[in-house]
Amino acid sequence: MIGHAVTAVPLAERIRPKSLETLVGQSHLRTRLAALTGGKRLPSLLLFGPPGCGKSTLALLLAERSGLRYTRVSAPETGLTSLRKRLEGIDLLVLDELHRYSKAQQDFFLPLLESGELTLIATTTENPSFSVTRQLLSRLHVLRLRPLTPSELLEVAVRGAAELSLTLSEEALRFLAGMSGGDARTLLNLLEYTAELPAERREPEALKTALPEMVIRGDRGGDTHYELVSAMIKSIRGSDPDAALYYMAAMLEAGEDPRFICRRLILSASEDVGLADPAALPLAVACQQAVEFVGMPEGFIPMAEATVYLALAPKSNSSYAAYLAAQQLIREEGPRPVPLHLRNASTALQKEWGYGRGYKYPHSFPGGFVEQDYLPDGLVGRRFYQPKEQGQEPKLSLFHLQHLKKKAKPQG
Repeated sequence: MIGHAVTAVPLAERIRPKSLETLVGQSHLRTRLAALTGGKRLPSLLLFGPPGCGKSTLALLLAERSGLRYTRVSAPETGLTSLRKRLEGIDLLVLDELHRYSKAQQDFFLPLLESGELTLIATTTENPSFSVTRQLLSRLHVLRLRPLTPSELLEVAVRGAAELSLTLSEEALRFLAGMSGGDARTLLNLLEYTAELPAERREPEALKTALPEMVIRGDRGGDTHYELVSAMIKSIRGSDPDAALYYMAAMLEAGEDPRFICRRLILSASEDVGLADPAALPLAVACQQAVEFVGMPEGFIPMAEATVYLALAPKSNSSYAAYLAAQQLIREEGPRPVPLHLRNASTALQKEWGYGRGYKYPHSFPGGFVEQDYLPDGLVGRRFYQPKEQGQEPKLSLFHLQHLKKKAKPQG
């Protein structure tokens, strides 16, 4: 019974380092950790990094070294009511997945940290600039942990195999390390999975077909989620269909929600392709509708088509840039009154005030155009939209440019 309980403990827990000296990786933090632990009191910390890089292990090691009474909780499993009870008689809290607490819940820690009543060592996979409140972040020392390198993962694999009394070739160990995506926990789970296989299936070629599909790490809640989609959009913007498809495939294989990718494709169609190819936006919207209709896994087919189309399309961000220019002016100077001739005179009093007086209806004039001012006083002649000589945009903006020359005035 006792023996069964021991073997039931996950391998990651069984070989968890017992000291900072035996912690694998994070060599860039050693000097700073020595300074933090060498003081009279350990400051509150936020350990930020991808899954399986050693955040929780480091947090526990620091808590042990501090000599303070501590407890460890996981944010997704502990509400504030339960947490208050857990903190009775506790000086230090190790909190996993801080980002899972709402902004209001995070405010709970502010007075405790401010008074020194509690020391907090929290972990997160999400960029704290977005997932942690500014007030709480200002009270924490942020340490960014890195994914483990191939050599560091190999060291972890050797330790794990020894704990399991598992004999594997170095080639097999390196293969498993490479499949773990920098995540030591995934690596150790793969080792445990491999230990259950027959000996003849433990070499790299056999492992490729024997390992579960889940080995491809899907960090959808953390930085990898945003890094991959950012790389895909930048590849589309840079007109590289191969790179764009690669990053899209990486996201889908990691279990990314295809609707998230479709939303990004729609935005890229407007921001990056824009008026150079007005068909890009309806195509991206059609892609989203197709994915909703056919579902996955076949949904990758319209997504791939849309991705390649956007990458190959001519590019213009003129409408996007024009809006930002108008937005900046309004934020700096505030909105100006709408000219009277553009206001609808809905009442007799508004007519008396001059609403709508002098407005010229363009469709009543030859060519559907008549010269009149539309911008507020003081902004007449100001240009936000700057057309680009890309794709179909010159043809679209020709009418605008022709009449702009007729009514050109110096900027206000």
